[in-house]
Parts: sequence; C-alpha cells; structure tokens
Amino acid sequence: MRLGLALGYWGRGPDPRHLELAREAERLGYASVWTAESWGSDAFTALTWIAAHTSRIALGTGIAQMAARTPTATAMQALTLDHLSGGRLLLGLGLSGPQVVEGWYGRPFPASPLTATREYVDIVRQVLRRGAPVTSDGPYHPLPYRGAGATGLGKPLKPITHPLRPDLPVLLGAEGPKNIAQTTRIADGWLPLYWSPLRTGVYEQSLRAAPAGFRIAPLVRAVVCDDVAEGLWPVKAMLGFYIGGMGHAAKNFHARLMARMGFAEEAHRIQELFLTGRRDEAMAAVPDAFADEISLVGPRERIAERLALWRTGPVTDLLVTAPDPHTLRVLAELTA
Repeated sequence: MRLGLALGYWGRGPDPRHLELAREAERLGYASVWTAESWGSDAFTALTWIAAHTSRIALGTGIAQMAARTPTATAMQALTLDHLSGGRLLLGLGLSGPQVVEGWYGRPFPASPLTATREYVDIVRQVLRRGAPVTSDGPYHPLPYRGAGATGLGKPLKPITHPLRPDLPVLLGAEGPKNIAQTTRIADGWLPLYWSPLRTGVYEQSLRAAPAGFRIAPLVRAVVCDDVAEGLWPVKAMLGFYIGGMGHAAKNFHARLMARMGFAEEAHRIQELFLTGRRDEAMAAVPDAFADEISLVGPRERIAERLALWRTGPVTDLLVTAPDPHTLRVLAELTA
C-alpha cells in the first residue's frame, strides 16, 4: 500500500506549509502528492509549483473538476505538466455537483453524469494518444462543435505537442455505485472521498470488475496525537461541511454516500442542522464512530493497529491529509 500526501485546496490564501510538506513526503519515500480545487485555488498551478521543487514524487490532481475546463483544455494541461515534470503526473478528475457546476462554472449539470464522464475521459485519452484528429459525437462535448451559433468552420485537430506518455494514468472521483462501476471500466484508478476498512462491502459490487493494477486511492485524515477526540474534530468539521453544505438538501452526493455506509439518520440530521444555519451543531452531530473509521487519529500504537485494517482490503494508495511532518514520518515508518 503506497502512501500519498493530499494537500487539498487553499483556504483564504496559500498555505505556507504545503511545499515543505511535499518535499518532506518525497524525502520520506511517499509515492505521490495531490492537490485539489473547489471554487478558489486551482489544482494544476499549485501542483506545477510543487513539481518545480521536487524531482521524484508523482504529482496528482485530486481532483480537477471537469466543469472547470473542456476535456481538450484539461488534456493540454496534463500533457504540459507531464512533460515539465518528467512523466510524473496522475490525472485525477471529478464531475462535482450541481451547486458547483451551475453556481460557479455557469454550466448545466449533466442530465446523464455517467455519459458526460465517459465522453470527457474518452476525449482526454484521444488527445494523449495523438493517434488521429480528436472527434466526439457525444451530447456534452461535441468535436467539432456544430451546434447553435457555429460557423461551420471547425475541423478535427491533433495536439501540436506530442504527449510524453500516451498512457498517462487517469483516475476518477466517483461516489455512486454505477459511477464507481463505470470508473473500473474507463479509468486507471478511483479516488474515494470516504473509505472505511470496516465497510468495504459497500463498494464490493461496484468494484468486482476492476482490472489488475487498478488503483484505489482514498483520502484519509491522519494525525499522531494523544487526544483522539481532539484529533477527530477536524474530520468532523470537514464531514459536517461536505455532508451538510456541499450540495442541495435534495441532491447531496456526500450525504447519500454516508447513508449507504450505514449512517442515514445521522446524515439527514447533519444536513438539517447545516442548512438552517446551525453549522457548529452540524459538525458536532457527525458521529465519532464514522469520523474515526475513515481516518487515522491517535497515538502511534493506535494508528499502527488501524493501519493493519487498511492493509487487508483492496486499497492500493493511502492519500494522507496530514498537518505536520511528524505524522508523515510516523506513517512512513509504520508502512515501511
């Protein structure tokens, strides 16, 4: 089980710790470092900065949002950064939800998310293979464009730049069972938002057709500390925000996932509190048991015991959100 460092996206501004954490992770032998985006900092620019200050560690977007860029624009950024980093990029993509797609990017959320994802990934792969001019007859990203307002002058094009790796790995963030199952067919790996080593059966059916070498790389908050309750609070805060506020009351993929994992009543309560402005109560309402299952928090000995559970399942990469170099070092030692 490889270790990765997940840095996420910026808050109010650049986090001065991120570069040093990335360099320390590389020194410790971590396999990858990942950046993300929501509606603030973007994933590729921060990752390029890290690429310029490291030499071996793989560089992942975890995740880049599909609505932020056309598939050809994403492929351009991917092939560019892959060249500049010497073939270190792992392209993680995700569709996001209606609130972000329509509220931030000003685009309609696709009526068929699976079709939209499949079309997007196909175009990215066409660009990276550079086998022929890129075309798509799909409803979401038609190439050439021939819809309303078209001049009729568009023609299929191949990228001018030859991609360094035509098989550059593509990973997808997916939460619904059908979306996860499709991910095993069209991508090289899956980026679960929540993973509990005690509830792997939740995903068993969706992952049954995963090919050999398929990456399963969940995010996990980790901190070495004496007080487990205190260490879990940032996990509960994150869950309260995602389950309560990252989506509409009637369409929140994170809340649906928590419900499938056995916490339906709690997910509903968190949403109810968050959407009525009681955010602190929503975060406090996150069950300690759920937060604990999807994280690695506590003294070194406790984390060592819990890591054994993660190793028994299909996880190939553990993408660690760790706030300090000490935690990174402890995890490196425990997985050596």
